[in-house]
Amino acid sequence: MLATAAFIAFWVIVGLVLFLLALRGGPRGMRATLQSQSRAGNRTALIGFSVFYIAVGVAVPVLLGIGNSDSADAHINGQTVQLTQQEREGRELFGANCANCHTLAAARASGQVGPSLDVLRPPAELTYDAIVRGRQRGGGTMPARLLEGSQAEAVAAFVAATAGR
Repeated sequence: MLATAAFIAFWVIVGLVLFLLALRGGPRGMRATLQSQSRAGNRTALIGFSVFYIAVGVAVPVLLGIGNSDSADAHINGQTVQLTQQEREGRELFGANCANCHTLAAARASGQVGPSLDVLRPPAELTYDAIVRGRQRGGGTMPARLLEGSQAEAVAAFVAATAGR
């Protein structure tokens, strides 16, 4: 947790410095501005820019991230499909590992490399086998062992529950 906070703080500081440099027209403009203002003016400007940067650069993405997780159920063609805990986990894993290649409406994925799972509607066993063993047909190649164990089972359950609906 401390390492994550330090990492974020570092990039916040880097971003703030770059933002201030850009506003002042580069290093020379920044130096001239800092030398011409009083200490109180410098402090006020720094506080103002910091508050703005934190509000826009940190708070907005956090609020958007929180707002996007309000419903973990799948919404397909205007219908809500209730997902089990395993299928919800599978949806997250699908988004992180499969959505770049495959199309699946329930995951809002529109990959162009692999086949559309909405068209194929594969059973859980076939999906699990493809995730663990990989596939090599036609012009594409799906690598083996993208996920293993319970993670592969979760994705297979999610695909089987939602594909083609």
